[in-house]
Amino acid sequence: MTLDKYRSLADRVLNPFVTLAAKLGLTPNGVSVLAIVVAAAAAGAFYLGGEQPIFYGVGALLVFLNGGLDLIDGALARRLEMASEAGDLLDHVLDRYADIIILVGLAAGIGRYDIGLAAVTGVLMTSYLGTQAQAVGLDRVYGGLLGRADRLVLISIVGAIAVVVTEPIQGFTVVGWLLIVFAVVGHLTALQRFYYAMGDLR
Repeated sequence: MTLDKYRSLADRVLNPFVTLAAKLGLTPNGVSVLAIVVAAAAAGAFYLGGEQPIFYGVGALLVFLNGGLDLIDGALARRLEMASEAGDLLDHVLDRYADIIILVGLAAGIGRYDIGLAAVTGVLMTSYLGTQAQAVGLDRVYGGLLGRADRLVLISIVGAIAVVVTEPIQGFTVVGWLLIVFAVVGHLTALQRFYYAMGDLR
């Protein structure tokens, strides 16, 4: 289950927004920076959602916007012929910080830093294995059980659900269960990517 394989379709859907960004004079790096600002705002909304669930809905919308901006920056770089290794590095660094910020906001909102830590490490290892494959001469790996696009979609959906489903289920809120999924499936995805990469290296 990974939505990253539909990147080309997403690029076509977002084409009008890429055109708008170009007309506004935005740069790919500027869009990347805007994306992490939106991610920080989402984290703040998720933190407040622990007390006032309506903010989970705000956070969900902001995460959806963050995902859109993450696609736009790359498409804009290609449109303006500004794609570079430096821009790619900046994009990936900011994406990782965005992942951390959003997950910390979710964990802080429910006061569960333990499962938040497990979720963060799972997500970071997934991303690390994806790029490490490229570092050893393979193609960058986007596949596996749960890629970044999948995570952002799940966060948006669960954020919307958390607005109305506020009671714990088997001891955890829906946000708590989301973090558990990220912790478990994140590490499984990392191992899956490691397995495929090692197979290609033999």
